[in-house]
Amino acid sequence: MSKLLAVGTVAFDAIETPFGKTDKILGGSGTFVGLAASQFGVKTGVVSVVGGDFPQSYLDMMEEKGIDTTGIEIVKDGKTFFWSGKYHNDMNSRDTLVTELNVLETFTPVVPEEFKDAPVVMLGNLHPLTQASVLDQMNERPKLVVLDTMNFWMDIALNDLHEVLKRIDVITINDEEARQLSGEYSLVNAAKKIHEMGPKYVVIKKGEHGALLFNEENMFFAPALPLAEVFDPTGAGDTFAGGFCGYIARTEDYSFENMKNAIIYGSNLASFCVEKFGTERMEELSKEEVQTRLHAFKQLTQFDIELV
Repeated sequence: MSKLLAVGTVAFDAIETPFGKTDKILGGSGTFVGLAASQFGVKTGVVSVVGGDFPQSYLDMMEEKGIDTTGIEIVKDGKTFFWSGKYHNDMNSRDTLVTELNVLETFTPVVPEEFKDAPVVMLGNLHPLTQASVLDQMNERPKLVVLDTMNFWMDIALNDLHEVLKRIDVITINDEEARQLSGEYSLVNAAKKIHEMGPKYVVIKKGEHGALLFNEENMFFAPALPLAEVFDPTGAGDTFAGGFCGYIARTEDYSFENMKNAIIYGSNLASFCVEKFGTERMEELSKEEVQTRLHAFKQLTQFDIELV
């Protein structure tokens, strides 16, 4: 069975959107990546940290989904990372209300022996030095290293970020982050600049407007599936990344052509994630639903054109 190592947060979220609000619910980048990757039958190991307040039932659910949780450290006398946010009416912007790092503040990831040979590694949105420490623990260089980052790390740890970018293959960021990292407004030029920093592939996420994939002179665009209702965008980007990595790990094909498929699979899974609060939709998602919506993506994106 193919392996995927995912490093990221396993956390509590409290979310408010125009459709309602929640108390503390399951969240975190590692959680969403793992749930998305579980759709592909790959052996996914999540490396993270939680406090003694984290319910065993959440870990049991992850294990039932085929997610290996041996890399999730439990600090018995600590508290789990907590984030609270409120989305605006357009659902594209949000205000962070509370961020409590708790056990994440002193987190040092330890890769389980069983996953030190994982061919695909997903480095979730953490400090660049933390991301680099994971690569240092691998037995050999993975066949594909995917990294997610954000504006915050560009503001406070840009030099460290540049160093880890030299060691990865794919970066997944949104359009605002791509512009900040590159200093270019045009996303085409931004991708070229980011290529020069190390990544062979640049994936720029544009939320409800889809995603772009760049590789040297090659470019691909995948739309997001238009949805009647979006309840909660939290975790959609991580679900996209988990779908992308899960598909690559399953197919063991690291070519640009196959990454086009991975982008579609990632976008497809992200379209489910936003339909309910937190991880609820991803926990109940069936293979049949995924296949049905993939056909809808195919109808949306494929056409014949007569050149005149």
